[in-house]
This record gives sequence, C-alpha cells and structure tokens, in this order.
Amino acid sequence: MSLPFLRSAVVQLAAYAPHIESAEDPSPAQLALSLDRLDTNECPYDLPEALKEKLAWLLHHDIAANRYPDGGHGALKAAIAQYVTETASAEASFSAAHISVGNGSDELIRSLLIATCIGGEGAVLVADPTFSMYGILARTLGIPVVAVGRSEDTFEVDLAAAQQAIDRPQGLPVRVVFMVHPNSPTGNALTAAEIAWLEQLPPEILVVVDEAYFEFSQQTTVDAVLKRPNWVVMRTFSKAFRLAAYRVGYAVANPGLTQALEKVRLPYNLPSLTQAAAQLALAHRQELLAVVPEIQQQRRELAAAIARHTPLRLWPSAANFLYGRPPTPPGQPLKAELERWFNHLRAQGTLVRHTGGGLRITVGTPAENQRTLAHLQQV
Repeated sequence: MSLPFLRSAVVQLAAYAPHIESAEDPSPAQLALSLDRLDTNECPYDLPEALKEKLAWLLHHDIAANRYPDGGHGALKAAIAQYVTETASAEASFSAAHISVGNGSDELIRSLLIATCIGGEGAVLVADPTFSMYGILARTLGIPVVAVGRSEDTFEVDLAAAQQAIDRPQGLPVRVVFMVHPNSPTGNALTAAEIAWLEQLPPEILVVVDEAYFEFSQQTTVDAVLKRPNWVVMRTFSKAFRLAAYRVGYAVANPGLTQALEKVRLPYNLPSLTQAAAQLALAHRQELLAVVPEIQQQRRELAAAIARHTPLRLWPSAANFLYGRPPTPPGQPLKAELERWFNHLRAQGTLVRHTGGGLRITVGTPAENQRTLAHLQQV
C-alpha cells in the first residue's frame, strides 16, 4: 500500500526486530517445544516471588490508577544516584541531579540525539558491529550515521578511522560518539587505549558510554562524568536487575545535560508501577545481584564446553552472553553458514541472536546452557 504522506527516509528504514524468526511457519513439533529464549540477554531468573508480592501490594495500596505518575522521578533518581555512587570510586559522589531516567535506554538514546544532532546539527559515530538502536534511532530522526570498523581478531575499534571521521568529516561534523562497555554483540570491554581516545575528544563532541552490562563486567567509566561535561554513562534495569518487562533505563551525566534531557523527553514517561518496581529492585539489590557470580561462572563453563566440543569460535566476553562464529566450508559464505546454525538451534528450541556477523548466545540457567551445548553439538 502506498502511503505518500510518509517521509521517504522512513519508508526506507528497517525497524528493529526483537526476535529474528524464520521465514517459514513453525511446525507443530516446533510449536510444542519449550523455547529457551537466549536471544535478548535478559537475566534467566524472574523476580523472587516475595518481591512480586510486594510489588502487587504497592499496586493495590499505594498507586492510584486515576493519577499520573511522578513526572519528575524524584525518589527514583535519588535511589539510582546512591547506587551509582556505590559502584564508582571511593572519592566519587552522585546526586539526583546527575540522573535522567527513560522508558528503557532506547528513550534516552533518542533524547540525546534530539538534544544534540537533530535539525542538521551533526552526525553520530558508531563502531560496527554494535547495538543497532543507535543507528536506527538516528536515522528515524534524519541524523547521519558514520560507521567505522573493528578489528576482526579483538573487535577493538579502528581508532585511526574514527579519528579521521572526526577530523575530516564527509558531511555533517560528528557530534555524538556511541560506545558500549562491554560491547554488544561481541562482549569485549573498552580497552585502555579506547578509553584514552574517548577522553581526548573535544568538548563539543558528546561521549556516550553504554554500560547496560555493567553488573556482569564490573567495569565502569562513570567517574568520568564528574570530570567531563561531555561524558554520559547509560545503564539499565533490564539485565542484571531482572526488570526487562518494566523498561527502565537511566543516564548519569553532568546536571546541565540531564536538565537538557528533561526538556526533550515525553512527560510522565515512566508509569507509577515501573518506578515502584525499579525502587524495589534497588532496595533489594543485594538479593537480586547475588545471581551475578553464578551467571559469570556459567559463562566461563559454557564457553569452555563450547570450545571443547564444537567448532564454534568464541571471543572473550565480559557480559552475560557469548559471541561466536562457525568455520565456513570452502565456497560457503559466512552468512549462509550462520543461518544454518541459527535455524538448527531454533528448530531444537534454542533461540539465539544472529547479528553482527555472528551468533550471540545469552547465558541462561545451568539447564538451558546444557541444552544450548547439546544443540550446538548437533549442528
């Protein structure tokens, strides 16, 4: 159907696909499978029943359905600031003024783009492969995306190409640089050289470090926020805090930048129940984050078993997922081989992500990881 009122750029866009499904309809056997959803990097464990009951109590007794939520997120920002301070160096301290919250990190990415680049003000720089939403959201706003490569061996950013893109822009100047720490889908944390390069960028370029997997890597650049007004760190409650269903992301930035984000975000962007869930998770963070060491250990064990028993090449990961590529037979393109592995795993009930020229496999429960290994061995 022709919709001539749509912008041509929107017509040409490809939307983000949360789950990559086969073009073929699933067979009855596939429909009967209990699927292991290891394609979205969620925590494999739900909220404890006691916390669900507390949240239900809050819904029934503390939240009035006819009232708008707290539009300023005051209590939630204060709780997040306390947690961020705990995760920073001993001399660092953060307040609610350093925090902005969004309906998932995606809303924060969009707000950052609106505040910096929209209207022909600048372009964004990414290093592929990486999280696709930076490029998708930029293009929906008509913002050019400059992509540089990574090393095929280590997935370190091609810093020479990145610097050239900044020094000699082909179009609009680069105004925002997005980096993930550790990167998705490849799992590698920023190196000292990459961090040093980000630190030397001029103040007119915004540096966005996405630390969605911080709790699994325990590596952070958040202290830089206190020294550099052009530095912002993003994190989420969707991974280690087990709140993917509630969509809570947050940014840690200079108060001047968080005030700017307040100007461009939608009002009442976080429902009351969502805010209550995030505050409850922070209040019980020791209990919820107690599973992180288990997931880290499962990641090591699964990686070792895959290396021993399959030909899949894995890269070291600091996140809650593994990234690998299969060997390719002579004359067979990598993409076709990846699709063969992906479709076989899906047919067996293991959903993984086919992205960035490889397979990204979320670390699940011990039972899920055993099934993942068995299904990989069958390919």
